[in-house]
Amino acid sequence: MNIKRTTLLLLLFGLNLSLYAQDTSVDKSIFGVQTGVLGLWIHNESRLVDQIALRSEIGLDAGLFGGSRYYNGTGFLLIPTLTLEPRWYYNLNKRSSRSRNIDANASNFVSLKTSLLPDWFVISNYDDIQVIDQITIIPTWGIKRNIGPRFNYEAGLGIGDRFAFAKSAGFAENEGEAAANLHLRIGYRI
Repeated sequence: MNIKRTTLLLLLFGLNLSLYAQDTSVDKSIFGVQTGVLGLWIHNESRLVDQIALRSEIGLDAGLFGGSRYYNGTGFLLIPTLTLEPRWYYNLNKRSSRSRNIDANASNFVSLKTSLLPDWFVISNYDDIQVIDQITIIPTWGIKRNIGPRFNYEAGLGIGDRFAFAKSAGFAENEGEAAANLHLRIGYRI
């Protein structure tokens, strides 16, 4: 009788655990569109391992400028950008254990945002704007949360390096400088 009771208790305990267990890995593949104050992007996140995804992104980064000796007044520009960003979603288990929504990788993350800004074309209110090819590598901390089943928002902050290929544009030397990644985006999951 004790063996039957013990077996029944273990069976019920195991069933209970399986009912509350959740898959706490990143989603296999996510496609979406995001916009922010300075741009528009289309992205995909693909799972590499349980808590790491590779985000690939193509979009248009926006910029504002003014007060220079070359341009009278304020200007804007849109330039293409290509990004590869491995992301470690480090608190999926914690959010899941607290019954928080982790769909579409809604979690905190640490990433290495690597972006190429090529001089393919420029959309601007000035005709003679030229952008120098550049690459940025910025370690970033951020959060991603869902707003309903399809919408989400994301915020991130990081400081890294920017390298401009100025020699290819006729300058004497290539240039390197510090760069920041401060973003706040709202998106739609496809």
